[in-house]
Formats: sequence, structure tokens, C-alpha cells
Amino acid sequence: MKNQEIAKIFNEMASFLKMDEVAFKPYAYQKAARALKDLEIDVGEIYNQDGVKGLKKISGIGESIALKIEEYIKTGKIKRYEELKKQTPLNLSEIIAVEGLGPKSAKKLYSKLNIKNLKDLEKAAKDHKIAELEGFGETTEKNILQGIGFLKKKRGRFLLGEIVPVVDEIVKILSKEADKITPAGSFRRMKETVGDVDLLAVSLEPKKLVKNFVSLENVEKIWQEGDTRSSVRTKEGFDIDLRIVKKESYGSALQYFTGSKEHNIVTRKIAISKGLKLNEYGVFKGKKRIAGGSEKEVYKAIGLPLIPPEMRENQGEVETAQKKELPEIINYEDILGDLHCHSDWDGGNNSIEEMVQKAMEMGYKYIGISDHTKFLRIENGLDEKQLLKQNKYIKKLEFKNFKVLHGCEANILKDGSLDIKDEVLAKLDYVIAGVHSALKMGKEEMTERIIKVMRNPNVDIISHPTGRLLQSRDEYQVDLEKIFKVAKETGTILEINSSPKRLDLKDTYIRAAKKAGVKMIINTDSHKKDQLKYMRFGIAQARRGWAEKKDIINTKPLKEFLKCLKKNQREL
Repeated sequence: MKNQEIAKIFNEMASFLKMDEVAFKPYAYQKAARALKDLEIDVGEIYNQDGVKGLKKISGIGESIALKIEEYIKTGKIKRYEELKKQTPLNLSEIIAVEGLGPKSAKKLYSKLNIKNLKDLEKAAKDHKIAELEGFGETTEKNILQGIGFLKKKRGRFLLGEIVPVVDEIVKILSKEADKITPAGSFRRMKETVGDVDLLAVSLEPKKLVKNFVSLENVEKIWQEGDTRSSVRTKEGFDIDLRIVKKESYGSALQYFTGSKEHNIVTRKIAISKGLKLNEYGVFKGKKRIAGGSEKEVYKAIGLPLIPPEMRENQGEVETAQKKELPEIINYEDILGDLHCHSDWDGGNNSIEEMVQKAMEMGYKYIGISDHTKFLRIENGLDEKQLLKQNKYIKKLEFKNFKVLHGCEANILKDGSLDIKDEVLAKLDYVIAGVHSALKMGKEEMTERIIKVMRNPNVDIISHPTGRLLQSRDEYQVDLEKIFKVAKETGTILEINSSPKRLDLKDTYIRAAKKAGVKMIINTDSHKKDQLKYMRFGIAQARRGWAEKKDIINTKPLKEFLKCLKKNQREL
């Protein structure tokens, strides 16, 4: 849990230093923040075992930053961070959370208009004071107001990927005093964003469990401490409720508190139609409880198969279950490879070999290295010569029962062409293409731009197909019905991007793509080896979109997977 707290501080320190145009140091803090965010072991444990020496073994952590981590572990503060906040008294993290604004812009707005927070920023934009500033203009002012709108929607909601490591760690700690403990609510349904978290537990030592819960290291405030229900606010800013229930009601409580509310209304109506009562304590016939210990028996008692939590949104899942037509959705263990992985060739954190090793540890059978290409200079994109050099390097790599494939993530330019020549793309095992620029094009123009690329015989996969960034940038305008039709015609695969900030395609689009007969692939878009674990979020997204194993091509063994790629289809 300390990992996330310190990472947040380091990111803010980087922003303050960028604002003052300090060279090099901001990037060191950002690198350290990324390393801590993805670290699977609590940094406090590493320090307790091996002190500063152990901290320095973490990729991206040097002597100076290791000492600051030590300072936080010992005192709960970092002196340099407190100094930076005093030097410029504005809520920098709040302002730069607005899409398009960075530390330098924030400093200019502060020095010229005394803008210290989001409220000041919104007022200045509405009063058209920002448009008058040099380097801003009317378009920027309009975009700022749109960005503020996104942030207002975000309030009280957290990205699934941000909240999962915190909740996982809490469950791990509390499971020592609980016979059973499971998160419920939107967290269990794996929604893209999550508000409060409900934990349901069965325990023979409830008082000890409650005491441990309210004493958790990252608890900032205790709202309630009771025998069966306790509630706290975490340092990360979200509330957690712990409910202790009886063993015989655990399944019904889990079904009830998982939701969704709309799903529960339908299941209760079904129970009533059968002369039963369904609530958080069980399924009752008169006063007799006939089910409640497990979710499976709860659903069975009202005549339904167990419906996966990710599907419980009242989007036809109950009616489909009644017809015995519920799809067997993809499982979390079904993925055999990840094809959207970046290496240190384009500025990623890890070497190809390190990415391979992590993939093998995860039980995969293959991995695809697909670094950015030359248009994205900020990402150190590779040109034709560098791609060919990388291709030769990868072809020489050999691992027992594991295959490294070579691709790239080429850029779809404004006119629908790619930034890498076709004769070079043809030499790769596969090609991913994505839109990374000119995101505000009209719907018809954007649609034709992507369709042109899908008709390129070298392009296999379209990455993050709608370009959205959760809580900061809306998807670009595109006719997905046309995209699905052409994807089906051309054999182009659409990506479900697992990055917690993207989760693109979203669930409703996955379901529509499945209905249109489009093949999909779940990729992590990893820029470092620890991000390969993001696959969990993409699979959850696919499950929410009712996707089956057969719909996702990287559930296939290598030989079958390769047959899905265009170049191999031409050869068959």
C-alpha cells in the first residue's frame, strides 16, 4: 500500500520540478513512481529486509530516491516534497489532471491569473480570460472546460487498475482472521471505474477482524466500527465497508451486495413469481431458508444457472440464462500470449529478454514485441532501418516451448497511410496500427482513415480502436458499425486494450463486435514487464462484453493463432 502513496508523491514532485524547468530530475521521479506502482511487493517489506540497499535493487530507484523512500517509511513525510508545495502554493495535481495542461501551463496560469485550483481554472475559462493569454487561445480554453467536465464526472470514482492493488492487499491482510472474505459491488463486477468498496466476510473471530480492519496502515478515518459492519476512508481517498455475515447467508449476501441494483431487481421478481423471497440473508419459502450459503445455490433456487459477476448489469443476462443460452465467457486463465508489448528499443523499461522471461513466468506460450514507429518521436519510435535490425535480433532468439514474435505499433497518419513502408511491414510477423494523432477529426473522415488501414494487407490488428482515456479523454468520433463490417470483411482483428487508463474497446462495443463476427485480441500495451499483469483487466472487460474464448485469438495455441494473421491466411 505504501507503493501507491509514495508513487503519488513522486509524480507530484516531478510535476513541481517540471514547472520550474529543472532538468533530468523530474524524469527520475516519474520513473521511480512507475516502478513503485507496478511493484508487486510492498516497498516497506523490501526496506525492512534489506534497508536502502534493497530499495536500490528496484529498477528505476537510485541512491537519492531510495533515501526519500526510507524517509517516508520512517516519518510518513518527504521533506523535499513539503518544500516544493510551499514554494508554489497551488493544487498542481488537480490542475494538470485536466487533459492538455502540464506543469508549465499551470505555472503560467498561476503567475498571470493567480489560478490555484480547479475552481479558479473553471471560472477563468468561463470568463474567457485564458483565451487572451499568449500560447493558449480559444480552442485551448474550450478544451480546458471539456477537461474539467471529465474531472467532475470522475469525482468519487477510481480507475479499476488504481484500486485493485490496494483492495487485493487489504484482502490478503484480513484473510488471516476471516474464513471467507470477498470484495463485492462494482469492484467484483470489474467495472471500469469503482466508487466505494464492499468487503463481505465470515469469521470465527469477528472482533479481531474488525480491529485489524480499522487499524490498517492506509486507513485515514474510521466512519463506523461495529460488530457486523465497519467503514473506513483510505489514504487513497475511497471508502471501504466491511460486513461480517453468517456462514449460511454468505452466498446470498454476496449476490445482493455484488449487484447491480438493476440485476437484483430482476432476480427478486423471479423469486416472487415462484412464491419465494430473495434478500441478503437467503432465499426463503415462507420462513424457511432454502438457500443462501453459496451464490450457486441462490441462483439455482430461483431456477437460474450461476451468472458471472461481470455480466450482472440487467443487459439481458437473466433472460438469456432463463433460455439456457448463457455464453461460456472467457476465463482469466485462457490467454496464451500478449502481442502488444514494448521494449527498451523504443524507450520502454525492459529488454526483450526481460519481457520474455516475465511472459514465461505467467505461463504464456508466446509474446509479441511491437514497439512504436517513427512518427511518435516522443516514444522514441523506430524507423525502417531500426525495425529491420530489431527483426534480425528477435529471429535469433530461441526459448524452449516459447516463441517471440516480431511486430510493431505503426501510426495511422491523418490521410490513412502508415508511417512505415509496406515492404518493411511485410517482413514482420504481424502489424498493429493505431491512431495517436489528429483525434478531433470528423466522424466520416476518421472512419475512412481507419478503414483505409484495415484494407492494408500488412495490418493485422487495430490498437485501442476508439482512442479514449478514461476520466480524461473521450473516444474519437467513428462509425463503429462500419468499422466492424470492414474488420469482418478484411480479417482485421480489433484490440481490447487492457491498460487501466484505456480499457478500449469498452464492454458494449465488445458485445457488438462479437455479434458482427469480428475477431478480437486482448493485449496489455505494456511498456514494462510488470504491466503484463494488466491482462486481468482486459479479460474482465471481455467478460463484461460476453466474449467467449473463441472470440479472442490469443487464447489459441501458437499454430492456430498464426493462422489468424493476414500474411498466413494468404499463404494457406
